[in-house]
Amino acid sequence: MAVFTTVELQPLRLWLKGCDAGELLHLEGIASGIENTNYFVDTTSGRWVLTLFERMRAEQIDFCLRLMRRLSDAGLPCPGPVVRRDGSLQAILAGRPAALVRRLPGRSVDHPNVAQCEAIGQTLAHLHRAAQGLSRPLPNPRGLHWCTQTADGLAGHLQASQAHLLADELATQQAFAASALFGALPRGPVHADLFRDNALFEQNRLSGVFDFYFAGTDTWLFDLAVTCNDWCIEDASGAFDMARLQALLAGYRSVREPLPEERQAWPTLLRAAALRFWISRLADWHLPRPAHLLAPKDPAHFERILTLRRQSSTRTL
Repeated sequence: MAVFTTVELQPLRLWLKGCDAGELLHLEGIASGIENTNYFVDTTSGRWVLTLFERMRAEQIDFCLRLMRRLSDAGLPCPGPVVRRDGSLQAILAGRPAALVRRLPGRSVDHPNVAQCEAIGQTLAHLHRAAQGLSRPLPNPRGLHWCTQTADGLAGHLQASQAHLLADELATQQAFAASALFGALPRGPVHADLFRDNALFEQNRLSGVFDFYFAGTDTWLFDLAVTCNDWCIEDASGAFDMARLQALLAGYRSVREPLPEERQAWPTLLRAAALRFWISRLADWHLPRPAHLLAPKDPAHFERILTLRRQSSTRTL
């Protein structure tokens, strides 16, 4: 969401004529994030978020936009992309595919409470149910194959202890992915990046879930693990805050009860989720792209989380 591509006012005005979004009043770049270019856009008909897709393949963009539209139509607090006058969900702007979504109310929370964690768990389970049957599935673009390929390019940037940790965990996850247990896990479209900064609250009411641009088809358990590894931890150590963890899992179970196979696989998927974000932060840190306002996040955070998850065999699901 850093500003990789500059959008000029006049081309944007012309682009907006292709959808029923009103006349442009204000444009402001969004500094947070590291993947796509995002702007806040105010028009005579409302407040919006404009996304320009920098590196995503066409099939990824199509999947994410269709998923967001599906969830929004199902009544979840997700920003469905604006349908343009020609029936499409995107159009080229400044040389990039671009989409417009309604800007949702509320604020992200830095320190979620138990009630907010429960709400996120409930909504994640509703998301999994509502997204079932979405046509043209897309394998998780940041799944194990991506992790393995990206790790190969990081070899010269890591300390010996980090290289060992990375290689050992990749081997564990590759073996697990080939197992019958992994094959038995239910799967479907997942958000895959539901961190605290991708949700909005008005007090304890969840008012928005957004940034679906890492979405793909994966196990629901992986999606749940990604979410718990961010919402339910002590930030300094990466250890779980058990009250928040139990609340989020209770919220999820109130909508969808995990299978016995998922309970068995839970510790391994917590590790898989930590590994995915450790690798992506290592890549952003050591192999950055130029961008205005870009601020890569410290990979040491997820290195700590992965180390803790490897040390614990907790089965709290």
